[in-house]
Order: sequence, then structure tokens, then C-alpha cells
Amino acid sequence: MPIIALFFIAFVSLVIVRIGATALMMTGLSRDVADFQSVSCFFGVGFTTAEAEMIVSHPVRRRIASHLIIAGNIGLTGALGALIVTLVNTDADWLDELLLGSREAPSIMIRVLIATVGITLIFLFFRMGGVRRVVETLIRFSLERSGVVRALDYETLLRAHDGYVVSEFEIEPGHPHVGKTLIQLGLGARGVLVLGIFRDDGEYLGTPHKDSEIMVGDVLTVYGQEDQIRDSLQHA
Repeated sequence: MPIIALFFIAFVSLVIVRIGATALMMTGLSRDVADFQSVSCFFGVGFTTAEAEMIVSHPVRRRIASHLIIAGNIGLTGALGALIVTLVNTDADWLDELLLGSREAPSIMIRVLIATVGITLIFLFFRMGGVRRVVETLIRFSLERSGVVRALDYETLLRAHDGYVVSEFEIEPGHPHVGKTLIQLGLGARGVLVLGIFRDDGEYLGTPHKDSEIMVGDVLTVYGQEDQIRDSLQHA
């Protein structure tokens, strides 16, 4: 029953990817970033992006990524072996008789079709909203109980509610803030706090000084009410 083994490996692989994504989300990554990085690590197709740097520069995320890479190599090897056996097997089994009603071994095209349909159905099953929520809840509960990773509640950490947000804003050429210092802009008086400045050359100002000058290409990390940020930066 090699095709059953193939389906089982596909199922377990998707579970592992979901566990990795949930664990990464618990470290503070967004769902989109966590999903992409979990898939990248598991299938070994990572990309050298700023998102990847967020993984390797964080000890917990790096450990999660390492486990995903190891599991991915084992899983892909097993899946490839099961797929080869499925295609070259010339003996009919009980699944062939159940699906095709024949005691003769199906052709390679039929086997490929069965494998493709089966794996697609498993993938769609995990994409269902209700299934995803249940699986993520169970995974999150298990990870928290085991102490493998600690969930970060940024809403509690930052007390971000009632319209207050942490946001990023990029200074483009021609923006009226270019060439001005933070004290000249007076953002604090408008209820907008500048938490950090990421320069275009890669430099990061983690504690910007009042005399820090705003330059083209800067990405400001700011905290405040969303409408105040919009009025102070976007509509300046």
C-alpha cells in the first residue's frame, strides 16, 4: 500500500508545516510571514530576504526553523521513496480494487492521477477555515503547555488599543519632513512617538535623538493613534 504511505507522509508534512507556522506566529511574526517561512524551511526553498533575517537573528525562531529543515528533509525523502514505489509497483492491492474495481494493477497515469487527487484533497482539507482554527488552537495549546515557545501578546505589551497602533512609514523623495529633525517636526506634541528609524543604508537608530535628521528612504517606526499618525506623516 505505497500510495497510503504517500498520503500519510503528505498529511504529516502539512501538520508539521502548520506546527512550525503557529510556533513562529507565537514569537511575534504575522500569519503571512510565518506561513511563508515555515513552508520555505520545510521544503528547503528559502529566500534571502529581510524576513529570513528575522528568523536567523532570533534564537527561538532559529531553533524552530532548524527543526523544520530537518523534518522537511526526512519527509521529502520518504515521500519520494513512496512515490517511486507507487509508480513502479505492478501488483494491485486492496485500494486499487476498491477505487477501480479491478484486480489488475492500474497504469502509471491512473496512479499519478490518484496520487494527485489525494494530495490535493489533503491540502484543501488543511486550507478550510474551520479546520485551520481547530488545528492552530490545539497546536498553540500544546506548545504553551510544553513550554517549547512562549506566546507574545503585543497588545498587552504595548497596551495598543482604542485606536493606538505601532506602524511603519517610509519617507519618500519630496516629503516635507526631509531634512528636518525630530524636534523641529514636533511629532511628540501631536501624540506620535518615533520608536526607531531604519536608514536607507542599513543603519538602525533604536533610540532616535531629538536632533536626529529625517532623510529620504528612512523608515520610521511610530506609535500613536492611527488618525494622528496619518495626519502627522501622510498628510504633512
